[in-house]
Amino acid sequence: QVQLVESGGGLVQAGGSLRLSCAASGSTSINAMGWYRQAPGKMRELVARITNRGSTNYAPSVKGRFTISRDNAKNTVYLQMNSLKPEDTAVYYCAADRSAFLPSGSDYWGQGTQVTVTS
Repeated sequence: QVQLVESGGGLVQAGGSLRLSCAASGSTSINAMGWYRQAPGKMRELVARITNRGSTNYAPSVKGRFTISRDNAKNTVYLQMNSLKPEDTAVYYCAADRSAFLPSGSDYWGQGTQVTVTS
């Protein structure tokens, strides 16, 4: 059974930075890893995705500010978030999938970590 353990959320002022980490254990069959987020009253949305070959894609709202990276040897994915805005406030969920995609119904999910950006 795959477990995803997240860390790195917190409270930061607008313009600041945070780095999220997510370590996967229990499986070597993971391909895509990444992050979704859900703000109060909003749908869960894909923030960034990276495949095991390093292909990435980002939500338009975070492109140029967030960077996703991955250490395949450690089965760990990172999300460096810079120039944070209040609208980035949400619970961020790590996700992993056996395919190269990271659909909303991905195979594995973390418990979520809160990111709060104050103005």
